[in-house]
Amino acid sequence: MKIAMSIAGSDSVSGAGIQADLKTFSSFDVYGVTVITALTAQNTEGVKEIFYLPSDFVKKQLDALLSDCKIDAAKTGMLGKEEIVRVVAKEIEKSGIPLVVDPVILSKNNVALLEEKGLDVLIEKLIPIAKIVTPNISEAERICGVKIGCVDDMERVAKEIANLGCEAVVIKGGHLSDEAIDILYFDGRIYRFGSKKIDGCFHGTGCAFSAAIAANIAKGKDVVESVKIAKNFVTNSIRYALKIGKGCLCLNNLATLSVNAEKFK
Repeated sequence: MKIAMSIAGSDSVSGAGIQADLKTFSSFDVYGVTVITALTAQNTEGVKEIFYLPSDFVKKQLDALLSDCKIDAAKTGMLGKEEIVRVVAKEIEKSGIPLVVDPVILSKNNVALLEEKGLDVLIEKLIPIAKIVTPNISEAERICGVKIGCVDDMERVAKEIANLGCEAVVIKGGHLSDEAIDILYFDGRIYRFGSKKIDGCFHGTGCAFSAAIAANIAKGKDVVESVKIAKNFVTNSIRYALKIGKGCLCLNNLATLSVNAEKFK
């Protein structure tokens, strides 16, 4: 059994964060372990309150897992504080585990999920040790300090982020045009992954995408194949999204498993 680790915040509505990552790992038959960075009070309408765990306790969670389990891949989500980013970067670099960095900066209702100093450390310490970085357009703009207005801009910014030291960059362009186009820059080449855009407000797309990539990296798949599989996984999870509350729909991270099970029935 392959093992993937999620280093992220807890989402009380289970549409994103640790809970969504575990569901995604399970969808790929990968065992998920977790390092929780924060507790949130949130629902489908947005984040109401955040309680960050002390960085030394985040380190103890990492130490407990790394001393006992063979982790095949890891991903980061909401890290929040500068000191948490530093701890995670230091411990993951020592471990040599393939890392997917989802640079979570803002929630959908514009609540800050990473302080400014934390973003600086993420750029300086965490991105350079990542195998893949998966920002959406607004996150890529914050990392590079430029505006993205078209697919060509996405390609240029992906190269700039790669210059920070990571192996590959995927910029998610779901909100840019009528087609949901993601750009992967890897090994000096640009890859485009497109799908028909599904209108609506969806909670947890970025978490599911990065977790799906990490799960497939854990299973030994290469970067391009992992991104392609993750793209299809998220599209399917959006197609079967669930109306849990009054706000955004929550992705159905188990949709692929359910559809396959129905075929056997």
